[in-house]
Amino acid sequence: MATSLKFKNLLPASGEWKNDIRQYLSEDVPAFDVGGFVVGDAVKSATVNAKQSGVLAGVPFAQELADQTGLTIEWLVEEGAFIDVVASGGSKVPVARVSGPVNNLLLVERTLLNILARASGIATKSRRIVTLAREAGYNGIIAGTRKTTPGFRRIEKYAMLVGGVDTHRYDLSAMVMLKDNHVWATGSITQAVHAARSACGFATKIEVECQSEAEADEAIAAGADVIMLDNFTDDGLVAAAQTIKSRWLGRKHFLLECSGGLREENIRSYLTNEIDIYSTSSVHQGTGVIDFNMKIDH
Repeated sequence: MATSLKFKNLLPASGEWKNDIRQYLSEDVPAFDVGGFVVGDAVKSATVNAKQSGVLAGVPFAQELADQTGLTIEWLVEEGAFIDVVASGGSKVPVARVSGPVNNLLLVERTLLNILARASGIATKSRRIVTLAREAGYNGIIAGTRKTTPGFRRIEKYAMLVGGVDTHRYDLSAMVMLKDNHVWATGSITQAVHAARSACGFATKIEVECQSEAEADEAIAAGADVIMLDNFTDDGLVAAAQTIKSRWLGRKHFLLECSGGLREENIRSYLTNEIDIYSTSSVHQGTGVIDFNMKIDH
């Protein structure tokens, strides 16, 4: 089912993301385009097809590719919709019609397909994990991580949103996360949290990665906003979450997050509504892609 939210409106008309698209194009053709010279600039039309079932994502980025190269796209499938190739009775489902100078059609072809393939793969995996969690009765947040591809983070984070997953912090400036290395370099969780608060102020959240209940208690007492219970066993996580929430009830406000080794295959055993956030890189690392092609009318 397609989402009613228009995530494309997150992308400002004058945003840096348009420069990303320009860079993708220049990366693919830094000098002469001999293939484009061969085919010329006659106006042609082509169809973009999904060859696998999945959630369509990446539409605004594909649209910008077309806009920057004088092409027109008519989208036949709404972003966020599930494309069911099997139910269609064929081997592919048309998702867009593209028209314009044929040399530019071929110029953008691979980049456009790569964006749709990667974004749709992430959105599809995200949708599956969120659906699994909801069916198991979990009502909290499923989030991705910052383990994204350099230069492609914006599209990957966008695809998580289309799939129904929280993006987690976008970058190092969006939220302070104090991990074991920060604590070891500083001396203690308390020192690290106090130092972070002195710089980030009240408007930025501080999260602390904790390996035990004792570390979680220290982080909460120091004023951390989010406590990440990292690499706990499933049984250990549920017990720790219940104990920590009970111990600090009415004394401190904080969120509990679980992370570390969570996958579609095992997340169900970790789920408890005592945990506010489950974060997993499995929604955007190693997800595979949804296969698309583009065929010129002939």
